[in-house]
Amino acid sequence: MTHQVLVTGAGPVGLTAAILLAQQGVSTLVLERHHDSYPLPRALHTDDEIVRILQQAGIAEEYQRRSRAASGLRLVDGSLKTVAEFRRDRLVGTHGWPEANLLDQPELERLLREAVAGHPEIELRGGQEVERFEFPADGRTAVRARVRDVDTGEASHIDAHVLLGCDGANSLTRTFLGAGMRDLRPGERWLVIDVVCEKQLDVWNGVYQICDPHRAGTFMQAGETRYRWEFQLREGETPDDVDLESLLWPWTHGAPFELIRRAEYVFRAQVADRWRKGRVFLLGDAAHLTPPFIGQGMGSGLRDAMNLAWKLALVLNEGADERLLDTYERERKPHVTRMIRNAVAVGWAMTGSTAFGAALRRRAITSASKLPGFSERVVHSSSPRVGRSPLVRRRPGDGLTGTSCPQPWISTPAGRKRLDDLLGTAFGVVHRGELDAEAALAARRLDAVVVDARDCAELLDWLGTARAAVIRPDRIVATTYPRRNSSAWLELLPSRRTQRVDARAAP
Repeated sequence: MTHQVLVTGAGPVGLTAAILLAQQGVSTLVLERHHDSYPLPRALHTDDEIVRILQQAGIAEEYQRRSRAASGLRLVDGSLKTVAEFRRDRLVGTHGWPEANLLDQPELERLLREAVAGHPEIELRGGQEVERFEFPADGRTAVRARVRDVDTGEASHIDAHVLLGCDGANSLTRTFLGAGMRDLRPGERWLVIDVVCEKQLDVWNGVYQICDPHRAGTFMQAGETRYRWEFQLREGETPDDVDLESLLWPWTHGAPFELIRRAEYVFRAQVADRWRKGRVFLLGDAAHLTPPFIGQGMGSGLRDAMNLAWKLALVLNEGADERLLDTYERERKPHVTRMIRNAVAVGWAMTGSTAFGAALRRRAITSASKLPGFSERVVHSSSPRVGRSPLVRRRPGDGLTGTSCPQPWISTPAGRKRLDDLLGTAFGVVHRGELDAEAALAARRLDAVVVDARDCAELLDWLGTARAAVIRPDRIVATTYPRRNSSAWLELLPSRRTQRVDARAAP
């Protein structure tokens, strides 16, 4: 049997990609070697932009109910004395959700699996080990996978028109493509500790960064009774060399706890040198690995899924130009590389150098924390602009194109709705006043949902001097108006016959 899209790996990235494709009528087969969600905690953090992607996947409300919003970042020295504190002065960010959220990855995966079960377009098979891939000689499909059932040992072949490799850091898909990983910085060995403690520890509702050159670390309360520590291991030191009770004493003060995980991880900063061959793509950890210092590892993978899903749907379902798929790596690779470099820089600033350098850094951080606006830049998430591509067309003086649009609440005849709930999986055109001819042409060509910013002060302020902005299905601004030759950027997209242009925002 031939499948439309084959997804290898049922982690958050693979499941989210499958859901986003299913919402646009694309069928997927998801293969996972485990029968259920991997039970141990891994990623914890999502920012408001990532929760917005979960909103698109249909689980944001439940995710918010189960997650814990973090209040900010506290830098402490080796004795846990506060060096600087950066508090969030607002709970909800521009994307319409809390700016920092903590939840165990297994819990997130369970929510995503529940959502998957509601989409008949998705088939999820657990206990399936992918052994190898090949490009079929007849060229009728993009890829063939040899799969073995982990229980019976029975082998089978699966053909698909598209392969999404969401199979993690040791990606078989990456090996199949012949892609290598480029180091942006040497890896660092860290000890990750997760515990359950029934006694409420006397800790701040935020993230602690331990700026100690002798033992750098990170601490956060991840749930009602769940706590996470990450400590840098010294050269030649193993996890067994660390006295756990002594290491955690400053927080637990001897309170009993249940150890969930104690494991060594190598925090890597790497980007694959190629993300695609034909209709085979790398997503998530298969394409990039980032240190955890800004909490963007899993989030970067979800951005991959959001960027690629709508483009694939247009190619598979509407016959869009195949070159549309070239924009995936072109847009995501520079973006995630910049995010990784940011994480490396933050990690060095908080944990690097000698004791003398740490003292200088402490004085610099203390002084900087008193500067107007510095605290806001530290704690408020801000994703880099997507660089120029055929689907990101900037004009002189245009500060919006390539950025994410905000997500305010919009008044409609049916009541208040979030912007993305109005847009659904469609393009959007946000405008002030009457649409000019070029913007109206784009709206008709894209079958876009049109939102009048005069009904929403936040959108009106966001538009600035622009008369209109085209919002892609991944909520990136494709272009703004007025502009010359404004229709040229539409050449890769299919021309829709249906017209859906509303005078005002409506459901």
